[in-house]
Formats: sequence, structure tokens, C-alpha cells
Amino acid sequence: MKQSINVIISGGGTGGHIYPAIAIANELKLRYPEANFLFVGAKDKMEMEKVPQAGYEIKGLWISGIQRKLTLKNLSFPFKLMSSLLKAGGIIRRFKPDIAIGTGGFASGPTLMMAARKGVPTLIQEQNSYPGITNKLLSKKANAICVAYDHLERFFPSEKIIKTGNPVRQDLLSIHNKREEAQKFFSLDTGKKTILVLGGSLGARRINQLIEEQLELFKEQEVQVIWQCGKLYIETYKNYNKVTGVQVHQFLNRMDLAYAAADMIISRAGASSVSELCIVGKPTIFIPSPNVAEDHQTKNAKSIADKHGAILLKESELETFPIVFETLLKDEGKQQSLSENIKALALPNATSHIVNEIEKLLRE
Repeated sequence: MKQSINVIISGGGTGGHIYPAIAIANELKLRYPEANFLFVGAKDKMEMEKVPQAGYEIKGLWISGIQRKLTLKNLSFPFKLMSSLLKAGGIIRRFKPDIAIGTGGFASGPTLMMAARKGVPTLIQEQNSYPGITNKLLSKKANAICVAYDHLERFFPSEKIIKTGNPVRQDLLSIHNKREEAQKFFSLDTGKKTILVLGGSLGARRINQLIEEQLELFKEQEVQVIWQCGKLYIETYKNYNKVTGVQVHQFLNRMDLAYAAADMIISRAGASSVSELCIVGKPTIFIPSPNVAEDHQTKNAKSIADKHGAILLKESELETFPIVFETLLKDEGKQQSLSENIKALALPNATSHIVNEIEKLLRE
């Protein structure tokens, strides 16, 4: 097989689609140092910044999703779709990819559709337990579909499904050796338990409100808090850095150390977070966002909670948080069993497994 392969990758809109795409590219680059890579994203979305930061070229399409409510924005959708299909077709004609990979997000629709139409083998990577509309449509023409959860035959042709797991940061595999380094990095009191709060890169409004309401409880229980409140909320909550035992961060650059420092974690249930938390193996309370397509975060969290690997607390049930939290904090046996059960669901070699599937398509 030739070494200088051309690889087109499309995924974006959120970190959950972008980071798996970059992880796959990095693994392919290790195996094919001569390979050429081109990413395709949606103009004005996060990938247009994050992909170049990771060292890859990206082209933007004029595309966005259909709003679920009737809005004027939907009127422009057919024009955006036509424009994106034409532009994606031109990109594929010029770049001549040997393989096209989609990790979800609006731009991957037109890109993989045009690639398949031109006879390029395509692989999609579905992070969630409930797929979005783009991947459902693409699955009909895709050659392979890499998934992270069981029971996706309801949505995809079963003969194309390969359960690989989601790509995660490789530095998470060794966090059990980093506890001391993490405590120093975050200037923590080693005599107290540490709660890590994660609301995603932009932040989670309801989780932030909850943490603000419960600061007195955390103080009573003598726990310290590493609180990642997100880009949209840092101005609202940064004053709590003055409170002893509380540190508020817009973003955590050293996620490996944040996980290593934590005794318990409170988190949203995006697919990437769930996959990371399975590898990290700490007692976790999931508070899924109810404002996402098909309520997929609740489904992601439920798939773990049903196997006794985490506690699922819906936003509509947050008045019970103090009881749930205190009960877990005092029950070391429960903490231990949650840790063991969530760790049993980890698929740490996902990236490598996905790239093996890509190589099979290249050989064919």
C-alpha cells in the first residue's frame, strides 16, 4: 500500500466531534508519516480554530443545522446545503482523497456524501449512544461505522458496525501515577477530598448554579472544589476564587492532572466526557444536558448508570443533590464499586482500533 495517502477528515461544531477527528489524524500520521491531511469544517465553528492549532489544514463550508423550531434561519438551509455540496465536491476533486472520515457535525454530511458519490471509501465514527441525523443519513453509503455503544443496529446497517469506543487523550491512561503532581499543580490540601466539576468547554448554566448553591454544603463536608465553569460563565463565577477551598477555572488545560486530583467528579454526559471518565474510573455523578438533540446525553449517562458505573441525576431532580452527594461521600464501598464498574466499560485502545479499520478500507 502506498505511503503518501491523502486523507480527508470532517467533524466539528463541538469538541466532542473535533478531538476524536484530531486523535484519528494523529494516529494515522504516526503510521503514515508521508500522508497528506485535509480537514473540512463549518465556517465560524470551533474547528476552524482548533484544527490549525493541532497542525492541520482546514477548509470551511457554509453550512449549519436545521433548527428544530420553525425559524427564518431554516429558510437559508437549502441554499447552504447546495453551496456546501458543490464546494465539498470541488475539494474532493482537487485533493483526490484515498479515504474520507467523518466524526459528526454539520460539515461531515456534504463532505462524506460527495466522497461516497465519487467512489472514495468512507468511515464514520459515531460517539453517542443515540446518533445524530447526519450520521444516520451517511450510514447508508458508508463502508464502515465505528461506534462506542451497544445496540446501534436500530439506526445503522448491522453488518457495517464495529464497536471500537471513542478516541480519548492518551495522557489519561497514566493518571494513577500523577496524584502527587496534581495536588501540587492545583495547590490542594492533601488532607481533604477533592470534587472536580466539569460542564464542557462553554460551560453548563444549571451545573454552575447548582455548585454556587451548594458551596456551603461543600464547606460543611470539608471538601475542596476544582470548578470548570466554562467560557460563557467565567465572569459570573470568578469571584468565588476568593472562597477557601474553591477554585474556578474557565478551562482546564491539564485535564490529566484535574482527573488525577479528583476523588469524585460531577459532569455533563457528552460522549467524549463519558469515554474519558470510563478510563479515569473515579466515582461520578452525571448531570446530562437536556438541551441536546434527541436528549442523547441522558442516554449516554443511562448506559453507564444502568451498569452501576455512575449516578445519573437529571436537571429536573437537582433538589435531591445534597442527599445524593452526602450519601456517596460517606459511603466508601459505593465509591469503590462505582469506580470498578465504570472502569470495566472503558475502551482505551479506541483510536488504534479505528485506524486499523481505516487501514482495512485502504487495502481493499
